[in-house]
Amino acid sequence: MKARIHPTALVDPGAKLGEEVVIGPFAVIESGVEIGDGCSIGAHAVVHSGTRLGKRNRIFAHTVLGGEPQDLKFAGQPTRLEMGDDNLVREFVTLNRGTEEGGGVTRVGNKNLFMAYSHVAHDCVVGDEVVMANSVALGGHVVVEDQCVIGGLTGVHQFARVGKGAMVGGISRVSKDVLPFSITSGNDETKVYGLNKVGLKRRGISKEDLAALEKAYRTYLDPALNGSEALKALEALAFATPHVIHLCGFIQGSSRGVTR
Repeated sequence: MKARIHPTALVDPGAKLGEEVVIGPFAVIESGVEIGDGCSIGAHAVVHSGTRLGKRNRIFAHTVLGGEPQDLKFAGQPTRLEMGDDNLVREFVTLNRGTEEGGGVTRVGNKNLFMAYSHVAHDCVVGDEVVMANSVALGGHVVVEDQCVIGGLTGVHQFARVGKGAMVGGISRVSKDVLPFSITSGNDETKVYGLNKVGLKRRGISKEDLAALEKAYRTYLDPALNGSEALKALEALAFATPHVIHLCGFIQGSSRGVTR
């Protein structure tokens, strides 16, 4: 079935629309946009040039996708926003394109939920099955790994990372990397409050893998050790499971430091 376009919508002839796409009232789709099969674009939404959407994404009213990066160095270079499949993007969400200095692309994976008023800045990478609650704001170059949940009104500093499976409490200030599989929160001093056991169990972690990860966390979060000592102790553990390996690699790759 061909795309269904409301008569008040403005769709540039240079846009590419897949099968069964629905464009709502007063939406604006610019030239060079690609919208995959089964997507819906809500009323008054704007999809700027350089945006590519995969399949079955639901874009709600007043969303702006692919807007220019909020970077004073940006000088109009042709950059992109690339989104995968099956994402829900709620009202007034903004997802910006990348910058030339940051690689030129903001990337969003699959099956994510961006609640109302949330923001993804230039050159961010958002994985799969991420939930960003209302008014979460990601600074430029932020990486959010798969299966994270970020509570409402949280701000994530530019270049910070949120590790796989982490849960970040609402109204938090994230200035350092958030450990994978953790529960982390704090609007003054952000702290780790333990493992996200509920999330891990929902993902089907085995009892053996959970026990290994709990031991790894106790080792790394030992208050008697500083950051480098804790990492050495973690690396010296005799066991290795996929979760512990991911945890070690994440810490080793940190440039901003890790919340403990």
